[in-house]
Amino acid sequence: MQYSKLSRRQFLSGASIAGATFAISAAGEQTLRVTPPHIEGPFYPVVEQADKDADLTVFGDSGAVAKGEIITVQGHVLDESNTPIADAVVDVWQANAAGRYAHERDPNPAPLDPHFQGWAIIKTDAAGRYKFKTVKPGAYPVADDWTRPPHIHFKVSRRGFREVTTQMYFEDEPLNDIDRLLNELPADMQSTLIATRQAEPAAFEFNVVLTKV
Repeated sequence: MQYSKLSRRQFLSGASIAGATFAISAAGEQTLRVTPPHIEGPFYPVVEQADKDADLTVFGDSGAVAKGEIITVQGHVLDESNTPIADAVVDVWQANAAGRYAHERDPNPAPLDPHFQGWAIIKTDAAGRYKFKTVKPGAYPVADDWTRPPHIHFKVSRRGFREVTTQMYFEDEPLNDIDRLLNELPADMQSTLIATRQAEPAAFEFNVVLTKV
């Protein structure tokens, strides 16, 4: 199925833990591996919306719930020394359960979901923790031989740290193994972008590590 007339170059334009992994600093100290930047993609929201809270399963005042598997995503924003970063801005956006973004450039014929918020901007608490409720995004075809796995886009920033734009993937997704974008990264970087399923039903953990400016 032909998904889009966007060229690969157009699709890639916009860019250069599950559990944080460790690296060894030049001084021989164990530090957290910084979350790598990963393509922003062409579908960052361009239409302002008032509702950007931490519950993406309900949009506006209708009270209707979005279609799809409801999940929670939670984690910490940390620095390389494992210190929590309070008041970091966590900007997230994603496709709906059918794999469609609420964006004018998305030519996917899958249906939009008027009850799905699709975009949230939240802040970490004093312990550097964030949490939001959403639906698991659907996979979507980019070309005849390429279907993107479920993923959520993150843009995380805090004064004094380098902003990172990246993507979060879900563990045990077969499409991860053959995704062209994910597999452009070295294996040790790929592992930092895979969210881990928690004991709590339908909960995933994803930590983001920033480096100081």
